[in-house]
Amino acid sequence: MRPFSILTALITTCFLAGGLSSCAPTITTYQLEPVSGDIATIDGRLVTKAQQNGVGVVASFEREDLEFVTLDVEVKNRTDHPIEVNPADFHFTALGVAHDTLPDLSNANLALTRTAADPTYEASRMGFKRKQEEKRLKRAKIFNTILMVAVIASDASSSSKSHSYREYSRNQVAHSFAYQGIAVKRAVDYSTFADRMQRYDYEEYRWRELALKANTLAPGESIRGFVYLPKVANARYLAINYTLPEQAVVPLLFKQDLVQQRKTRR
Repeated sequence: MRPFSILTALITTCFLAGGLSSCAPTITTYQLEPVSGDIATIDGRLVTKAQQNGVGVVASFEREDLEFVTLDVEVKNRTDHPIEVNPADFHFTALGVAHDTLPDLSNANLALTRTAADPTYEASRMGFKRKQEEKRLKRAKIFNTILMVAVIASDASSSSKSHSYREYSRNQVAHSFAYQGIAVKRAVDYSTFADRMQRYDYEEYRWRELALKANTLAPGESIRGFVYLPKVANARYLAINYTLPEQAVVPLLFKQDLVQQRKTRR
């Protein structure tokens, strides 16, 4: 196969793969509901509350959010002394249908446990993520330039040689397709860059404004915010514990369902 034919095949394959990956007819969404504690329906939402040693937690499922499932959580201090609240003190164990502990994929001898995201740490990573995305765009620009040079060289070479009209027309169509393919790839690269940078803006806002904040609660005070738990697709239940060392372990149990929904066209 000639070099230009290889280049054309490569561009065609890339765009076909990208097109097919964006045409999934259904999407899977996560739905959680509390199945333990004092459960009530408030504004159409199931809310649970539990308490131990004067430390109270009120929680409900908020939504699926990128790589997390989100709980709307309020921590209340009903003790006679200050307590330290930190969202990273929320942990969960993934359970199966029979409330059996699921094994960790990296070590079958260990239970599958996860810790809620630490908003302070996650917010500190936003600068690094943006720099990585800028580097990715620069690499894409270099690759696009290499593709363009190769196509121009092939176009000039084929034009300078004597061909039959049929071969000339075929080469013109192939080169026109290659030029259009590179233009589309450039547009996709910039669109991907813009989408990811916009996502990082949202993530930064999420960690700074929406997430439950680490704080010291005086007696009688409470604090509310979102707690972000890493997704575990094969879990049927999440056995969540809010742990204050040597003070309290507040248990919460949520049932998890994966719901198939049709992907709407935009």
